[in-house]
Amino acid sequence: MRLTYLSCFLSILITLPCWATPTYPPFQPLLDAVKPNETFIPPPGIYAGPIIIETPITIDGQNKVTIDAGGSDSVVYIDTDGAQLRNLHLTHSGESHNKIDACIQVRGNFNIIKDNLLDDCLFGIDLQQSDYNIVRRNRIRSKPFSLGLRGDAIRLWYSKGNKITDNDIRDSRDTVVWYSKNNLIKGNTSIGGRYALHFMYSRFNQVEDNRYHDHSVGIFLMYSDDVEVRGNQIYHSLGATGMGIGFKESSNVTIENNQIVYCATGIYLDVSPYQPDTTNQIIANEIAYNTIGILFHNDWQGNIFKHNQFKGNHTQVAVQGAMTANRNVWENNYWDDYSGFDRNRDGIGDTPYQLYAYADQLWMDVPSAQFFKGSVVLEILNFLERLAPFSDPVMILEDSKPVIKN
Repeated sequence: MRLTYLSCFLSILITLPCWATPTYPPFQPLLDAVKPNETFIPPPGIYAGPIIIETPITIDGQNKVTIDAGGSDSVVYIDTDGAQLRNLHLTHSGESHNKIDACIQVRGNFNIIKDNLLDDCLFGIDLQQSDYNIVRRNRIRSKPFSLGLRGDAIRLWYSKGNKITDNDIRDSRDTVVWYSKNNLIKGNTSIGGRYALHFMYSRFNQVEDNRYHDHSVGIFLMYSDDVEVRGNQIYHSLGATGMGIGFKESSNVTIENNQIVYCATGIYLDVSPYQPDTTNQIIANEIAYNTIGILFHNDWQGNIFKHNQFKGNHTQVAVQGAMTANRNVWENNYWDDYSGFDRNRDGIGDTPYQLYAYADQLWMDVPSAQFFKGSVVLEILNFLERLAPFSDPVMILEDSKPVIKN
């Protein structure tokens, strides 16, 4: 009897090598039988992709259907308007960045992609020249590659009017919005990537109530005007270039009611606003426990800082090149290192808040000195300079109406 079992086991090994990939029934023939505007509920099971959707149909997997691309190509192509994908598990795309191997590639308008699990795909959802789509409540995971070799979780390219809401993104690379306008990005959670959200040449977008944790960069605005960023929670953007929110030549941006906490740099501004006669509004944000609260790349102007809370930052505001940030508007902010009084109890300090750069400017002017940032040596130099300055300190900014209580 034992020999019989052993011979059977050996025959299985011979006919099915350990590296053999299981074959699944193809999904496309089932799809081809569905008429336009019908709702298709496939029999539960695992099916082989890729599939192409060319008519406006609804596919509802009811959380019982998996489509596996077998490690080659994208899993689903949507090449139509008005299709819907719901409650599906899409997995195992190819690994080509050139082809943008993804769980879902969208090339159409007014499609709905919601409540799906997308994993082991290089890219998650790629929308190119696709407008007014809804991407909602999907769980998106990339392939287990090093950070730079993963694909983007969600990618918008020349696409407008899309709603990207309530998705859960883990261990992907970026979410990117390039050459795209009038999109809503709301209520998403993204953890453990590079850029939680990266704009490039994109205008009139809204970013609201997202949670971005443990990225190198939370939100970066590059050549992107008229963007509204409200109510987001950005934590732990760390590393050599870590920042909560970054600007590069971006104008008419509103940053309001965000929490930017425990980042290397809270907000970074590089030649922003860029367009003449424009401003950036940075209003009522909590900027707390960062190495630098606000970092200016140079002596720029046109930013309005009002009603923000600056708490527990190692350096509240810094300007590279020993310049000042006083050409911007600073008013009614709370500074936890303000040392004035409020004798009439109106909630406003009796004297302005003034921030000076002393010896601690060394770590900005001399790159090798950054190793000692926050060290006892620099803190002692800074303390001695405040007692008896070796040279005139540089006033970084003045807030004429500092708030006493946060």
